[in-house]
Amino acid sequence: MIPSLARLTEGGFSIGVEAPLDNDWTHAGEQARRQAGRLPGEPDLLRHAELAQLADRLGFRALWVRDVPVYDPSFGDAAQVFEVFSYLGYLAGVTRDILLGTAAVVLPIREPLLTLKSAATVQRLSGNRLLMGVASGDRPVEYPLFGRDFAGRGNNFRDQIALLRDGAQPSLPPGLALLPRMEAPLPLLVAGLAQQSPAWVGAQMDGSLAYPGTPEDHTRRVAAWRAVAGAKPYATFIHLDLSEHPDEPLQRWRFGFRAGREALATELHALREAGVDHVGLHFRRNRRPLGETFHEIAEHVLPRFHESAMQAA
Repeated sequence: MIPSLARLTEGGFSIGVEAPLDNDWTHAGEQARRQAGRLPGEPDLLRHAELAQLADRLGFRALWVRDVPVYDPSFGDAAQVFEVFSYLGYLAGVTRDILLGTAAVVLPIREPLLTLKSAATVQRLSGNRLLMGVASGDRPVEYPLFGRDFAGRGNNFRDQIALLRDGAQPSLPPGLALLPRMEAPLPLLVAGLAQQSPAWVGAQMDGSLAYPGTPEDHTRRVAAWRAVAGAKPYATFIHLDLSEHPDEPLQRWRFGFRAGREALATELHALREAGVDHVGLHFRRNRRPLGETFHEIAEHVLPRFHESAMQAA
């Protein structure tokens, strides 16, 4: 298995975090946004580096960032704001161990050779910590801005995957090379199906990034993934509001839930039993300070799932 993917699934299951590291979707966060004059869905990034370093030190396995090139008020979400590869390069410099993932780069609106060069750069600067989630995109408004055809994004996606796999060398004129060279294969995880058939995705991709859902949802989805992809990693995400009361029961909502740490651990156990290999926690609806939340999860939840990996180390 590709080294970074092996680290992601070390011990059989792992837990990460998803940027932006802000709880701006809460009532207090919305008030702060209005006072600061930020757009709806634009997070407060003042502590992003500090919180990324904290997640790294506490043992979260991966930090995931989304690729949202243009703010669209109809979506109401600016994601983590920064250009995805520039941001990953920065994060590579301020963290040490945590894997750095994209969830996910919209390939068809990007220039293929520059995408490959950017990915190779982050891979080298991070010490092979990159997990490259890729997608075909679902925002039609973006495609004309980049001179790309929305209807043809599936074909474009396949072409770009081929280039990322072969390093572009076969398509370059003699004597030219794209540097830096990849020191390890580039791990490619697909978000959704990217306008492809399940069989193609299972054969061509190294892992799956699945939309949030219940353990029952993931039991069905994992089975479909295993049927076409075998044991390749399957990851998903949870929108979490961690209660200050450890035993508060789970209250589910779309894409996540509010719960105390015991119910969170129970849900993560159920996801592991459903066949999920990795869960990224998303905190924009979390009402408590994120540093406090990270510490509680690291002390009381991570050891229940990362213990085997820690013992192996």
